[in-house]
Amino acid sequence: MRIALIHALRHSPPPIEAAFARGWPKPVLMNLLDDSLSADLARDGALTPRMTERFLTLSRYAAGTGADGILFTCSAFGPCIEAVARELAPMPVLKPNEAMIEEACAAGKRIGLLATFQPTLDSMPPEFPAGVTVVPKLIEG
Repeated sequence: MRIALIHALRHSPPPIEAAFARGWPKPVLMNLLDDSLSADLARDGALTPRMTERFLTLSRYAAGTGADGILFTCSAFGPCIEAVARELAPMPVLKPNEAMIEEACAAGKRIGLLATFQPTLDSMPPEFPAGVTVVPKLIEG
């Protein structure tokens, strides 16, 4: 099994690889990094059709290498990841925050959302289910 990990930050691969080694060492991991994604999102101030196309291009490449699934490792790009999931279905395409949102919602209906990257605070609140209040806060990091 091959899992493609698509990163928008240079420091993302080591902790993700360590988590796989601890929790699920079986798959072969493939890392794709475009460290200009976050900078371009910060510059543009919003997700654009061009950004979505970049995500689709990276994902098509990953699928073409034989990946059995894709995990994105930056939470600021939810709508782009959703576009990839639609195009590549039934291949599993996951956001990095799906399990976190599920666990947080099981713990309560008022959730504090801390992030070091402002676009994350813009894109993530709509991913929470209706009836959950999300209180976003930008922190230094």
